[in-house]
Amino acid sequence: MAEISLLKRSLAELIGTYVLVFLGTGSVVTTVLLTQGWTPYAGNTFNIGIDIASWFAIAIAFGIAVFAMIYTFGHISGTHINPAVSIALWATKRMPTMDMISYIIAQCIGATLASLSIVIIWGSRSVATGLGATAMFDGVTYGQAILCEAVATFFLMLAIMGTAVDKRAPAGFAGLIIGFVVTADIIVIGNITGSSLNPARTFGPYLVETIMGGANLWSQFPIYLAGPILGALVAAFVYDYIADLKSSE
Repeated sequence: MAEISLLKRSLAELIGTYVLVFLGTGSVVTTVLLTQGWTPYAGNTFNIGIDIASWFAIAIAFGIAVFAMIYTFGHISGTHINPAVSIALWATKRMPTMDMISYIIAQCIGATLASLSIVIIWGSRSVATGLGATAMFDGVTYGQAILCEAVATFFLMLAIMGTAVDKRAPAGFAGLIIGFVVTADIIVIGNITGSSLNPARTFGPYLVETIMGGANLWSQFPIYLAGPILGALVAAFVYDYIADLKSSE
C-alpha cells in the first residue's frame, strides 16, 4: 500500500481536531446556555455554574470525539489531534520535523475553524459563554495550573504510548482507552484549569474569542502550552524507559 502523503495526513489532523473542538467545546456552550445562573468570566477567571451531571456530559462529549477520530483517522495520520502529542512523538524520534510542524499547523487551523463554526451556528450568544475556552478557576495559581495540566496530559500520553504507539498492545482498544482517559481527566480537573490537555484545543477558542471581541485570556495561554507539552514529553520518555520500547521497534 502506497504511503499516505503529508498533505493528506495533515488534512486528517485538521478534520480530527475540528471534530474534537466542535463536539467538545460545543457541549460546553450548550451546557452554559441551558444552565441558569452562570457567570461567564469573573475577572480573569472562567467559572460556569453547572452541576456534576453537566461535567460528566461535557467530559463524555470530548471522550467520544477522541475515540471516534482515533478509529476514523488512526490508520491515516495516527490521530494526534494535539500538538503536545506530536511534539512528544517528534522528541522521541518517531516523527520527522516537517511532519510535526505540518501536523501542529493543521491542528490549530482545525480548532480555529471549529470555534468559528460554533459562533456561526450558535450566534453571538456563544461568544458570551467563552466558546468553551479553558482558564484557571478561582483559587488556582499559575503554577498549580501548569502542574495540573502536566499531570493530566501525562496520563493521556502514557495511555497513547501504551495502547497506540506500542505495537505489542492488544489491537483495537487504543481509541476506547484513550477516550476514557480524556473523559476521566476532564471529570477530575475540569474545575481547576478546564482540562485542556491540548494547546490547539485552547488556541482555537482563544483566537475566535479575540476576533469576536470576547474575553481576552491570552495571559493564561502559556499554561496550556507548558503544561501539556511537559506532561506529554515526560510520559513518552518514561514509557520508553519502562517498556524498553525503543529496543523492540
